[in-house]
Amino acid sequence: MNETHVRNVIEAALLAAGTPLPLSELARLFDAGGGPDLQALRAALASLAAEYAGRGIELKETASGFRIQVRRELSGEISRLWPERAARYSRALLETLALIAYRQPVTRAEIEAVRGVTVNPNIIRTVIERNWVRVVGHRDLPGHPELLGTTREFLDYFGLRSLDELPPLAELRAMADVNLQLGLGAEDPPGGAAAASDVHTGLSVADAADADEGAEDDGLTADPGPGAGRELVAGPRDLEG
Repeated sequence: MNETHVRNVIEAALLAAGTPLPLSELARLFDAGGGPDLQALRAALASLAAEYAGRGIELKETASGFRIQVRRELSGEISRLWPERAARYSRALLETLALIAYRQPVTRAEIEAVRGVTVNPNIIRTVIERNWVRVVGHRDLPGHPELLGTTREFLDYFGLRSLDELPPLAELRAMADVNLQLGLGAEDPPGGAAAASDVHTGLSVADAADADEGAEDDGLTADPGPGAGRELVAGPRDLEG
């Protein structure tokens, strides 16, 4: 099969899907008998990524697969297409989410012990409703408190393939604008292979700095508009007109 055709089909599929597509889904786009194998698909994806180098879009692999998205450094200009005010997350929500990501599975009581304050139930509800966090079990203690862990959607939202790409805590502490009080040792994070500046997060350091630092509210101080507070990902709307 023609390599250019394979690359074009993959590119069109990623633009149309609007969500990450795994290799298995990309393979289904071709005839079972004469379609490219996984190695050929990866070669086509690598070719696309190289083709996008220096352009306004990029090919990104996340936990759920591959997607085409606007480069992060251009998100400020592109976000003007959506005049709605971007979501602002409170420092309490960001700290809670970070604790869950780095110490999972973790209970609400354990989060409160580290942060030194009571966690508003609305914060837990918010991160669960956004499919960033889910209940992964129960601690064998009186009351059987829920154990919280991050989801695949959390990884996709923040542009990560796995928890190993979370920035090391030492780098988080170096971000004066964030200054998360995690109370963790250097040996605690599950990974830390990627530098903080290399992680394509849906919430930037500026978002955290501008976030509400007040009372323990639900963590969301403004309704998010379309594409707000996340990577700008190509989707079906891009094919209209």
